[in-house]
Amino acid sequence: MKPPESPEPRFQGPGNRKASPTGGALSRRLIIVGHHVPNKLVILNVARRAAISAGGGGTLPVLRKREAQPPSSNFIAAFDRLRSQATHPIAQFGPSRASDHHRQYTRPRKHPSIKQPHKAVAIMLEQFHVPEDIAYRVQHDALKDTCTELLEKAGLPEADARLAADVLVASDLRGVETHGVSNLMRNYITGLGNGHLNPHPNMRIVRETPACATIDSDAGMGVVIAPKAMEIAIEKGKATGAGLVTIANGRHLGMAGYHAMMALEHDMIGQCMTACGPSFVPTFAAEAAIGTNPIAIAAPAGEEPPFVFDAAMSILAANKITLAKRLGVDLEPGWIANPDGTPITEAGPVPDEYMLLPAGSTRELGSHKSYSLGVVVDILGGLLNGSPAGPMAPRGNNNHFVAAYDIEAFIDVQDFKKGMDEYLRALRDLKPAPGHDRVFYAGLPEHEETAERKEHGIPLHPEVIDWFRSACSELGVEFRL
Repeated sequence: MKPPESPEPRFQGPGNRKASPTGGALSRRLIIVGHHVPNKLVILNVARRAAISAGGGGTLPVLRKREAQPPSSNFIAAFDRLRSQATHPIAQFGPSRASDHHRQYTRPRKHPSIKQPHKAVAIMLEQFHVPEDIAYRVQHDALKDTCTELLEKAGLPEADARLAADVLVASDLRGVETHGVSNLMRNYITGLGNGHLNPHPNMRIVRETPACATIDSDAGMGVVIAPKAMEIAIEKGKATGAGLVTIANGRHLGMAGYHAMMALEHDMIGQCMTACGPSFVPTFAAEAAIGTNPIAIAAPAGEEPPFVFDAAMSILAANKITLAKRLGVDLEPGWIANPDGTPITEAGPVPDEYMLLPAGSTRELGSHKSYSLGVVVDILGGLLNGSPAGPMAPRGNNNHFVAAYDIEAFIDVQDFKKGMDEYLRALRDLKPAPGHDRVFYAGLPEHEETAERKEHGIPLHPEVIDWFRSACSELGVEFRL
């Protein structure tokens, strides 16, 4: 399936700008600093992903064919040099346990301008947090500037690099570390180097109505394309009451909640979902067929922090596996499955071979519900724009759906916000169950964590600091974290 192209696309993105003459060679060098991954299951298969990119990511046309280029001799030498200099077991691609981190590191120095935190607000489960006694806290502005410069070196235009960095750091500020700089910076730089990500995409609308649009993102970074697509949805929503945009030929978009939240300042309800390649096993299946396929919805309130729901349809976000390996922590029973699709019912470290499960894990616990919601994401974010989805989708290609709903088209905005305040306060005021202090709603703990981390800094794992230090040294970027 492929929608017909408009004779004159309305939207012309940054693809009109020419790449830097040194961008290609520099991007190839950048692969080396993006590859400190501990386990063979999560090491990027560069050759396979580059081949996918060279052949076009989706069914909509890719306007420029980009051939993946082999690493240069300088790249190989630099890669060997970085590996030889690495002291942390993760940087050496070896096994990692929490005890190893304590042996390798004394308590890192803290940035002198950052106060130390009091009591952290729980966003993720405790085992996925960087232990405070090894955490290195950095200022969010400095982190954003560093990420921007590194992404520029990878070939992104400055404005796009800053936008991408803002998406990543916003995730860390909200405590969503799975989609922050720790996991994604190295992956994005690798993708820019091997051709999987297009630093200068020709993003264009190929079909539209006053309320709807289909976009070909030309393999551009999702953290750059999705915010621009959301701006189109907001513009259409203001004009018609609801703006709906589906995005083909896409790539990873970071924290889905970022894009949904863009609608809040316009007194709109925002929605974002992304159809990933096959990651989890459907109920009763023995093969991975559905992506983690997160759904995010953001709704404004008056005095209360906004409601922001952002969750994968798998029981565990794939990036939490990376965090578990980095921290050397065990996974809980029912979080992953054996290669035959049988849920692992005992706690333990991440095995060499495993598959993700839908939320609920088993039919008796409701896995069919999240499995079917994952299918909904594939329909709206994939099939609706002509892209293959689910078991047919190539790994590494993520296609998206964003929407903005104008509240004023349905109800007076102030009446809606007043109702939201009353509703959210009623949830907060519920009597907590034994062993719990408070009742939260989605978005409240992230709001509180943002204030905490802006004051005390973002906690990063020592291995992540090592990666940034090596990357900055190799690329000539000032290290100021």
